[in-house]
Amino acid sequence: MASAGTILPLKTKLGFGFGSVAYGIKDNGFATFLIFYYNQVIGLRADLAGLIIALALITDAFVDPLIGQLSDRTRSPLGRRHPWLYGAALPIVIFWLLLWHPPGGSEGMQLLYLFLIATAVRISFSAYEVPTLALLPELSSDYHDRTSIMRFRFLFGWGGGLAIMAIAYGVFLVASENQPVGLLNKQGYSDYAWFGAGVMLIAVLLSALATHRIIVAKYHATGTQPGSAEGLADIFGTFRYRPFMLLMLAGIFAFTNQWLTFALTPYLYSHVWGFSQADFTAFALLLFVSAFTAFLIVTPVSRRFGKARSASMMILIALVLGNLPYLLRQFGLFPQLGDASMIPLLFAFLISATAASISAMILTLSMIADVADQHTYDTKKQSEGLFASGMFLMQKVVNGVGILLTGIIISAIGLPEGAKPGEVGPEIVDNFVWIYVSLSVSLALLGAWAYTLFPLGEEDHEARQRGTAAKHV
Repeated sequence: MASAGTILPLKTKLGFGFGSVAYGIKDNGFATFLIFYYNQVIGLRADLAGLIIALALITDAFVDPLIGQLSDRTRSPLGRRHPWLYGAALPIVIFWLLLWHPPGGSEGMQLLYLFLIATAVRISFSAYEVPTLALLPELSSDYHDRTSIMRFRFLFGWGGGLAIMAIAYGVFLVASENQPVGLLNKQGYSDYAWFGAGVMLIAVLLSALATHRIIVAKYHATGTQPGSAEGLADIFGTFRYRPFMLLMLAGIFAFTNQWLTFALTPYLYSHVWGFSQADFTAFALLLFVSAFTAFLIVTPVSRRFGKARSASMMILIALVLGNLPYLLRQFGLFPQLGDASMIPLLFAFLISATAASISAMILTLSMIADVADQHTYDTKKQSEGLFASGMFLMQKVVNGVGILLTGIIISAIGLPEGAKPGEVGPEIVDNFVWIYVSLSVSLALLGAWAYTLFPLGEEDHEARQRGTAAKHV
């Protein structure tokens, strides 16, 4: 473990952060395009496609603890984590390409294919992301520097995902002679998959190389490696650790809300706000402003209010700014479709809300390192991989729930297959808005409350550092 107050060099933060470009592309694809592609382009029912994707995510989620425990116990010349980082690169690329090139066949066969390949994609990423997040306590022992490191992960993750989304809207998913609606252009999704696969391969390998020297050297300098969770009893005991359980409670509500919004994005902006192809491209580019805003504000806010309180505040800000345009629209107080001020005003609300939401996510992952440190201090066992896997398990389960809810909502409101913007009945759109806002507000309020229960703060971190130093005197 690094010494107290160790700050990670900027170049290593940049390299570590760049690896999340791959994660951002994958998450953006699953959250924004996947259910839409299999429903509107391939022709599967939205509720069935949503159910299958949700099952794939939940299946993968329960593999994460195995990966986390195995990486905790890995002993190799490359250390505990880097064999996983390098080994995951090629499977990520192969399964990602297969996901966007489904074979023909019956609906049942296509659903089975979707389940198997989506699961394989997620497990491949787990083999990379779980060990990567587990590196955080070793990369820095400074309470606020951990938040700084995670903000680079989010900046690159969001930047990479949004850049590919903007390229998809502006270059790949465009109208053709055979398909006048860009979002329904099947060949565009194939091109999008190939381009994304190449970028992901580069990001994964460069990030592993960026952290290789410092982490592997620290591994060899340690000598005798500390213990880790060995059996099922140890694993379940680790997951029952109270600070971890409270952080997961908050994450369940916050991440479900975020994933529901992402999965509904093509539907909401097409049929509620009437986005054109240019609007989608501009929105994808402008969302990077959200990520950069979060990058700038999250550490100062955390220093002022603490991580847990700041996360709660950010969730409430996102709640108000993200839902206000929908409520104003329902009461006729927001500029109508066709009004020149509607899109800029909507962008201002949504980009601000997204910046607050991203800030809460950064703080959540930073708090995982604090949980892992406190657990090591209390139990004398290092289980960073297990805690990282628990975080991803939670995210994937609620991701699946968000996608499942999307499929249920789209089927429940009766949105026709291949529906074009402006041709959907107003009663369908109104029902859509009210269902979405009701769910979003409920989840956000529960999340904001749950963050206030997290027990570890900067004072606990400093006390832990003093106690650790005293033991080595």
